Amino acid sequence: MTMIELHYLHGKPASKADLRTQNSDFIVQEILPFGPTGEGEHHLLHIRKDGLNTADVVKILSGFAHVHPKEVTYAGQKDKNAITEQWFGVRIPGKDTPDWASLNCEELTILSSHRHSKKLRIGALAGNRFSLTLRNVTDMPDVITRLGLINETGVPNYFGEQRFGHDGKNLIFGRQMFTGRKVKDRKKRSMYLSSVRSYLFNYVTSFRLAEHGLGKLDGDSVMLAGSRSYFVAEQWDDALLKRLDEKDIQLSAPMWGRGAPLPQGDAEKFETKVLAEFDTDRDGLEHAGLEQERRPLLLEPQHLSYEVEGDDVIVIKFALPAGSFATSVLREVFDYEDVKDREFRQRQIERREQEQAQAET
Repeated sequence: MTMIELHYLHGKPASKADLRTQNSDFIVQEILPFGPTGEGEHHLLHIRKDGLNTADVVKILSGFAHVHPKEVTYAGQKDKNAITEQWFGVRIPGKDTPDWASLNCEELTILSSHRHSKKLRIGALAGNRFSLTLRNVTDMPDVITRLGLINETGVPNYFGEQRFGHDGKNLIFGRQMFTGRKVKDRKKRSMYLSSVRSYLFNYVTSFRLAEHGLGKLDGDSVMLAGSRSYFVAEQWDDALLKRLDEKDIQLSAPMWGRGAPLPQGDAEKFETKVLAEFDTDRDGLEHAGLEQERRPLLLEPQHLSYEVEGDDVIVIKFALPAGSFATSVLREVFDYEDVKDREFRQRQIERREQEQAQAET
């Protein structure tokens, strides 16, 4: 099931639009849940990058600081074709402080640097702020109506296409691991497993919304808002419905792993039915050591606002918690095309044609 086949909470969008015509159309700012301590052997760097991926910055920082790339850490990876404000940590034992500002150039700017007492780890984010510019919008009234609906209800909390790699290769490689493919690189192995797990979440979420909408099922595993904690709603009484309406609790879908399924009753029966055809995926995730977890069914953008520029350009701003995807918000608003992705695919086609032509001569 591709992203376009997943169920739309508000119906398929009527408007087309172009995303990432230029890097400045996709601006992301990371939100740290803590501040630097001001002392320690770790250097916490706040960096703005334009046209660089996270690995590029790691290479630049490790070379400049004369440390192994493993000593350079980050809280989250960010797209190359965007302008992003991202946090990096560099462990440098001793008292010397490099002249970080000397790294400033057109593609990279050191916004701030601080000493810090702890290693910056993957996932150590409260969330991200987005400022996204969509161009060549064909139906602005439909877009504005949808933004109002999203502000009230949210969108399906799907993992975006980035999770699955170009042409779904991460998902393909993950499933090949379950049938004997050896992957020694731990980061790649983790990425492939995550892709399969995310696919199952998307699949269940799509079917749940298609069959039941925002309706509740007895035995639902519900999550406390802003937490990974959950409990089973054996029956939906007035008190639980009130908590759901007030957004104190959230409906959820499975992040598959070993152990007994977390919902019960009708909810467990539904998820078992939907996942019945994925025995190999489920067994593979269980044998890899992943545990049963839950993820909220819906994603609610915070501080959602927009500004229309002319007849066919709109700038949309919002914040999302860590682990969420801005493209999952956009797909409920536009039938959009990622211009940078289109250019990438065109380069691939041209390269293959060139290689074929060379082979024939």
